[in-house]
Amino acid sequence: MRNATISRTTKETDISLALTLDGSGKNKIASGCGFLDHMLTLFAVHGRFDIALSCKGDTFVDDHHTVEDIGIALGEAFKEALGDKRGITRYGSIILPMDEALILAAVDISGRSMLVYDMPIPTQKVGTFDTELVKEFLIAFTRKAELTLHVRQLAGENSHHIIEGCFKALARALRAAVKIDAETADEVPSSKGVL
Repeated sequence: MRNATISRTTKETDISLALTLDGSGKNKIASGCGFLDHMLTLFAVHGRFDIALSCKGDTFVDDHHTVEDIGIALGEAFKEALGDKRGITRYGSIILPMDEALILAAVDISGRSMLVYDMPIPTQKVGTFDTELVKEFLIAFTRKAELTLHVRQLAGENSHHIIEGCFKALARALRAAVKIDAETADEVPSSKGVL
């Protein structure tokens, strides 16, 4: 099985994360940020990734350090679990509806970090969660996972639905991209021979 265990400790956060790519969506998530827990649970279930995550962060300041550092740790875990990326499909994309919201996510596990983000979330907060942190999470994740991600809001009015659609779409696109392609299971999917 392709898996990784990451520990990350700073003056702002203390994170322990275990990831299995070829899982069933089993998850135990305690980030210290309720809305992020909800999003990461959806991410695990829709990606069929097994994730165990605990984070003690300085949420008395705000959720920024927790959200960003979890993005870093999750990106590191994906990179480690993918190894040399032999046999992966590499690309995945979806247009995913979440009630009135419609989100496009497209992933290339390219070894190159890039986020193209077009998500005009209408409110600054969902509950106590700062909606600008969605982008911060995705920046951290894509940098450390070394992948290209395009995420675009095609429709949507409800901020919760838009963000939920984003995490579900990311999970589904990643699920497709990390899947082993039986026809090319012994090959790295690049004309360069390396990703």
